[in-house]
Amino acid sequence: MIRTVVEIAVQDAAGARAAIDAGADRLELCQALVVGGLTPSIGSIEAVCDAVGAEKVNVLVRPRGGGFVYDADEVAVVSADIRACVARGVGGVVVGALDADGRADREALRRWTDAAGPATLVFHRAIDASPRSAEVFETLLVEGVGRVLTSGGAARSIQGIDRLEAYARLAGPDLEVTAGGGVAPADIRHLVHAGVDAVHLSARRRAGLGAPAGPGGGTDGHDVTDPGIVAEAVVAARG
Repeated sequence: MIRTVVEIAVQDAAGARAAIDAGADRLELCQALVVGGLTPSIGSIEAVCDAVGAEKVNVLVRPRGGGFVYDADEVAVVSADIRACVARGVGGVVVGALDADGRADREALRRWTDAAGPATLVFHRAIDASPRSAEVFETLLVEGVGRVLTSGGAARSIQGIDRLEAYARLAGPDLEVTAGGGVAPADIRHLVHAGVDAVHLSARRRAGLGAPAGPGGGTDGHDVTDPGIVAEAVVAARG
């Protein structure tokens, strides 16, 4: 039986160690998960790679929130960030871009593929934001993208399971389908049965709720990786 990969989204070295120690296979490193994730700092990338090994780390390269249609300057920034990540030896980079009509931005994809070199290029949930998701998926196949992270167009992956199953059937041998978006451990056996190659979840809880925040400090507390949730997800994926 083919093993289903468990990928955990983390924001720091402590979360990376917790996830790997609890049995996760690989990580997506980002910051600002509350807005869907943004590019982490180079210091965070260095710390996480040192903590768990760069080959297990996939870095989200997303320059801002507010959608996935980027101008030339933003595409160039993403390219530069990809090259910096690859120079550190990361296993993959996680990107996504659409044009104004919701199609995959092929020019950006090709530039980012060139920048990624030997690292896996992952297309993230920009596909779920597109009204032309089937066309986007076809473009990923044609352009040779290595992995797609998707909820099947739903708020939660379990709600998009029919489309995920269709993606898994359509994917060629070189495109891995990773189910991500509101994944809970209880959902995982259903997602595995649908044929996805991997599951992706943040496995987070709030900490630091007693620390001062107030004006200028954002909301109370911060996210940390919960190894108990990671372990549950691993058991579900292996079952």
